[in-house]
Amino acid sequence: MGKIQENKMGSMPVRKVLFDMAVPMMISMLVQALYNVVDAVYVARLNENALNAVSLAFPLQNAMIAVASGTCLGMNALLSRYLGAKKRELVDEVAGTGIFLSLVSTVLFAIVGLTCAKAYFLSFTDVEEIVRYGTDYVTICLALSAGIFFQFCFERMLQATGRTRITMMTQLFGAIINIILDPILIFGLLGFPRMEVAGAAVATVAGQIAAAVLCLIMNLKKNLDVGIHLKQIRPHWAMVGEIYRIGFPSILMISIGSVLNFLLNQILIAFTTTATAVFGVYSKLQNFIFMPVFGLNNAMVPLISYNYGARQKERIHQAIRLTIFTAVAIMCVGTLLFELVPGFLLRLFQAKEHMLAIGIPALRIIGTHFALAGFCIIAGSVCQAIGNPLHSLLISICRQMLVLLPAAWLLSLSGRLELVWLAFPIAELVSLVLSAVFLKKTLRRVDSTLSAAEAA
Repeated sequence: MGKIQENKMGSMPVRKVLFDMAVPMMISMLVQALYNVVDAVYVARLNENALNAVSLAFPLQNAMIAVASGTCLGMNALLSRYLGAKKRELVDEVAGTGIFLSLVSTVLFAIVGLTCAKAYFLSFTDVEEIVRYGTDYVTICLALSAGIFFQFCFERMLQATGRTRITMMTQLFGAIINIILDPILIFGLLGFPRMEVAGAAVATVAGQIAAAVLCLIMNLKKNLDVGIHLKQIRPHWAMVGEIYRIGFPSILMISIGSVLNFLLNQILIAFTTTATAVFGVYSKLQNFIFMPVFGLNNAMVPLISYNYGARQKERIHQAIRLTIFTAVAIMCVGTLLFELVPGFLLRLFQAKEHMLAIGIPALRIIGTHFALAGFCIIAGSVCQAIGNPLHSLLISICRQMLVLLPAAWLLSLSGRLELVWLAFPIAELVSLVLSAVFLKKTLRRVDSTLSAAEAA
């Protein structure tokens, strides 16, 4: 195998390489969030039950994202580490294992979608229209989940080698297809049948599949650092173990978010179905604010992993400091939006007076924790990429299951819905303390490891 040449992650100034990689990711993640918002905006024009159905489907969609994101986070970190260490054979093994795991994930979620969708919605409500809309939506999204899993997989291969402009193009391609198809399939325009909520699902999977195909083509044509070979698409068990050692905490963290979302909806629906609609709208808007930070985060992970493999301690510290500062600044913009124009944001989803009365105080209360969340997101990813992945898992469990959910339940006992939203900033304060402690511990361990390597 030929040697891997030093790429920009090890040679270009940290500020330049971080933003050179991050800006395309941030733009593409914003577009991804935008088309999720567009889905909900169009669906809300049908009626509130349709919006509720899509909102209640979020935990299952989030479970797919959990598996795809966690698996590919592990793959991404390993690819970058082996690229930094110039170990080409291991790079190709990691890529083949990642593709195999994406295929397995596709099959498992297709089975869930085809067998469990209706029972899932019946666990929330017996409103026939919500159950019908939701079952249609979830069945399509999960049965045709190949797009989301392979899009994640092939995009992370490009990101691991710093080719983030290409991933921006592929994500834009998928998003544009989704946005164009949404109104056509939902409302039956241009001679197409009126599919309503099912049309939103078809538009979503069509965009994902198109993006995945384009990503594969770009890897084969442009990504010379990572080889995709049929003989390598199998479970290299050592790589499977290492991928999930890094990525499994992320899968659990995001999956815990799905469980939390499910249980919070159970608490909220006891007040009114409009409360779950508000929570669904918040989830969509939150994604729009958080996605640029996730894009920034996705640029940081391969950068610090590469330099960890290359034993460049100062570059690691520079990248972490710059990423945290930028993430917090972005989240402050989100807080301003939630505080200053919550009514405008809710009216995008056809909110009536009753929904505005619930939603405006909800957004203002929840929005206060965004800046803290920006720090916690980056700190957790540093722990996963170059430290102990269990640290970020412990933070997530404490924040969501030991603080947020119990606090929401206890506050709901007051009979005042507006108090339930206070659980979000309360939980984030706990997360902030734990994140700071674990980040400091991780950086000390990294410094010690690299200093010992330099001395050897």
